[in-house]
Amino acid sequence: MSKVVEISPTTRHEGHSKLVLKINDQGIVERGDWLSITPVRGVEKLAIGKTMDQVPKIASRVCGICPIAHTLAGIEAMEASIKCEIPQDAKHLRVILHAANRLHSIALHNILILPDFYLPGTDTKINPFAKVEPVRSVAARIIRLREIGQTIGEIAGGEAVHPSNPRVGGMYRNVTERARMKMFDLAKEGRQLATDQMEFMIAILRNFQKRDYCVVGNAKVPMPKELGYHNQGYMAVDPMYGTNSLAEYPTWQPQRWAESRPWDWYMGEMEIDFEDPSYPIGGTTKKGGKANPQMEACTGVPTYDGQPVEVGPRARLVKFKGYDEKGTVGQHIARQLEYVDCIYAILKSLDALNTSGKVLADPIPQGDGSMGWAANEAPRGTDVHLARVKDGRVQWYEMLVPTTWNFPTCSRALTGAPWQLAELVVRGYDPCVSCATHMIVVDDDNRIVAQKLIQ
Repeated sequence: MSKVVEISPTTRHEGHSKLVLKINDQGIVERGDWLSITPVRGVEKLAIGKTMDQVPKIASRVCGICPIAHTLAGIEAMEASIKCEIPQDAKHLRVILHAANRLHSIALHNILILPDFYLPGTDTKINPFAKVEPVRSVAARIIRLREIGQTIGEIAGGEAVHPSNPRVGGMYRNVTERARMKMFDLAKEGRQLATDQMEFMIAILRNFQKRDYCVVGNAKVPMPKELGYHNQGYMAVDPMYGTNSLAEYPTWQPQRWAESRPWDWYMGEMEIDFEDPSYPIGGTTKKGGKANPQMEACTGVPTYDGQPVEVGPRARLVKFKGYDEKGTVGQHIARQLEYVDCIYAILKSLDALNTSGKVLADPIPQGDGSMGWAANEAPRGTDVHLARVKDGRVQWYEMLVPTTWNFPTCSRALTGAPWQLAELVVRGYDPCVSCATHMIVVDDDNRIVAQKLIQ
């Protein structure tokens, strides 16, 4: 007989989410719903009526983890709507900024996932903050990789978190030759560090893959060989950067996208009738309460060609490099393989960058209300922004961010896993839940969603 267990909130990722799991007598997930419980951002509503220069800055504030991707996708959606082509040297600077941010993001994710895994040949889980070797040296390497990524991002983008240099039409300013050489030196240092960290993480992951069990709380949980498998598709638009509707051959088509509301996708109200006080940290939700994913979820459910899709490192490698490893470990390994890709993308763009070159289009059109879109391959996957700009002001704006795409796919990937490993599956997607949390309104006049949530 099925029972319901709730893990709320999930941990070691950005934002707040929960897992509602229907499990069998052996504790195996029969149906899992992973959903956002982060407060609504409402960025798309804030965008309406603002200038096309303001909106990408607003969009980048949806989260402090993914501001580079949202800035670039937002700006390029505006440029696509107004039909503005930017100078090539501006594009080089954007690629450098983008790749530096991905480098930093991969290193940050290593810190978040390492406690799930074991030092090879031991039953000791990894504490990335321990002072003992080899962990101490690994932590120092991760910190330096993050510093390299953030410093390159600050030089190219003006700031490393909410970049001030990108703008509609290109960039505010080019970098100096001295700054270009500084970024070269940092990238060359990062090349060996990234290679070493990639090899270390893959060794850790392969070791984990061979284990028969994993300890969670006080339980020795059997390790399924197909942990995190799913039968959904993959979506990616570029191995590194992205595309937009001005491209000669766009690799994303808006007509193939559709969006469902959560009550058409998630489970309805049910009673929580299973709890485990030993589950870290603080136990699962106590028995007797209610869970209602249909009404608690703060995201829509996007589909592509009628089905949920996985976006992110593995999707990029599947689409462009012939990668074929499934499951949670395969997902983690794909992310590590992108370490060196980031470094070479930076070096290639630095090589091509002319520091005396033009970086701002002239003139910059003001738009006639045409729809434009841009898809940026953010660290966590395809980040699509759509916009209509008329006379310099935004009439309509939509963000389809990576974790929004991954919520339904990950939910399906939970089936067949021991419930104690559900969070491990979630962390394979490196969620950024705040980015994925958007306002859902089906009736503006009667505020149907708000009424149901209040009840």
